Amino acid sequence: MIRNIEPHGGKLVNRILVGEERDDLREKAMNNCMKKVKVNYREIADIEMISIGAMSPLTGFMCKEDYENVIDIMRLANSLPWTIPVTLSATKDEAKDIKEGEDVALVGEEENIIAVLHLEEMYHHDKNKEALEVYGVDTTMHPGVDYIYKMGEVLLGGKISVINRPKHKDFSNYRLDPAETRRLFAKKGWKRIVGFQTRNPVHRAHEYIQKCALEIVDGILLHPLVGETKGDDIPADVRIRSYEVLLEKYYPKDRIAFAVFPAAMRYAGPREAIFHAILRKNYGCTHFIVGRDHAGVGSYYGSFDAHYIFDEYDPLEVGITPLFFDYTFYCNLCLGMASYKTCLMILQIMFC
Repeated sequence: MIRNIEPHGGKLVNRILVGEERDDLREKAMNNCMKKVKVNYREIADIEMISIGAMSPLTGFMCKEDYENVIDIMRLANSLPWTIPVTLSATKDEAKDIKEGEDVALVGEEENIIAVLHLEEMYHHDKNKEALEVYGVDTTMHPGVDYIYKMGEVLLGGKISVINRPKHKDFSNYRLDPAETRRLFAKKGWKRIVGFQTRNPVHRAHEYIQKCALEIVDGILLHPLVGETKGDDIPADVRIRSYEVLLEKYYPKDRIAFAVFPAAMRYAGPREAIFHAILRKNYGCTHFIVGRDHAGVGSYYGSFDAHYIFDEYDPLEVGITPLFFDYTFYCNLCLGMASYKTCLMILQIMFC
């Protein structure tokens, strides 16, 4: 029996209610015993990610101490590495009738109850500080910052209990929870698994670095993000189709696992690289590919800032091994895929 890598914090969280516990809480929520807060697409994605353990050790939306620690020192209150705030906001009008210690129903666009927030704390949302510390800028031209400034003025922290897990009409064959990918890796006998994140269609440079990584591990989890992205990104169905063609014709089938990643993009560059690595650790990966400008947008981050940020942690703290890759491309002199580290033409220019 292959032993999987431990989840972040040591335990895979599960916040999905079943049986009588679910029925009782659902009845209370539906009988207008609770105040309601409407959640948007990204918050729904976060609810799902928390509930299935993908964001372990989080059991709900962050309270103030976790939130401030993550912004200031990129750690949770218990000192575990964590780089992205995972928060639920409300407007002042929504929050005025809500009290700490109450249960709050979280509802979707059609007023369907998704989960219950066991509200522990309400606190001020310092949008400007979050923008500058997490994204490095405060301009709303940055999609992540724009989202922050559109959030409510009050943050609601506490554990969640999911009553009705969000349903998806797309990619049903590829939706695997962390517990399921971990079982899959154990069944395959893989001890070393590298995760690959992308929000773009796969291309030759991706194929090159994926196959390079495959040389040193037992298998790869191709894990394209299908949560909310900015409007001009390539649609998810196009991206998934590009992978299906690659898997069918170009990859060794016994070395590949393919699943979709239901998270929403933050576009937080280097901080999101750490975040994506930790979440793939929860899915059971031991290694994680970090390429050029990981999770970047525009020219807000340096090409290799997502590499350098890993130096701010002891590798054992993050608990997953990053594999760093340089610019990759097809070289007409080398007659094949290469990088700045291996290309004959580039090396001649640099040293001749």
